[in-house]
Amino acid sequence: MPRLFHGTALVIGTVGLILVGPSGSGKSSIAVRLITEARRSGHFSALIADDQVFIEWVNGRAIATAPETIKGMIELYGSGIGKMPTIDRAILQFALQPVAADSANRIPEDGQRWPPGDTDTLPLAFIDRAVTDPFHWLTVLISGFPIAGTFQL
Repeated sequence: MPRLFHGTALVIGTVGLILVGPSGSGKSSIAVRLITEARRSGHFSALIADDQVFIEWVNGRAIATAPETIKGMIELYGSGIGKMPTIDRAILQFALQPVAADSANRIPEDGQRWPPGDTDTLPLAFIDRAVTDPFHWLTVLISGFPIAGTFQL
């Protein structure tokens, strides 16, 4: 049975990602930058869902889909609702949480998972929401990105 989560899900190459965190933390903005830069770099990229994501665990894999009412739409904070190229569903491999990085949290704890406390989880990494080109950060953070890989941390 699918569960509804707050987040923004997308695919870059063969890697399914969900951006998680509180409202206003930069999830949609980072998703737009990731999709745009991946396409500029010649890779497949598409939005699955923004703000609300259905996730169903099937055979140990997290399958993400969009609620029909918001399919293809993304909130552009302060500007309104935009349209993005979408894909109906994808397997998620990683969760990313935008953060305001500073000297106190510059190196996060290893081995974190999302959602915390659940039995079915995804590896969780953090990305500075001020980064202008998050696509290239992920090529360093995820081994083999944008092909499915593992976090290097």
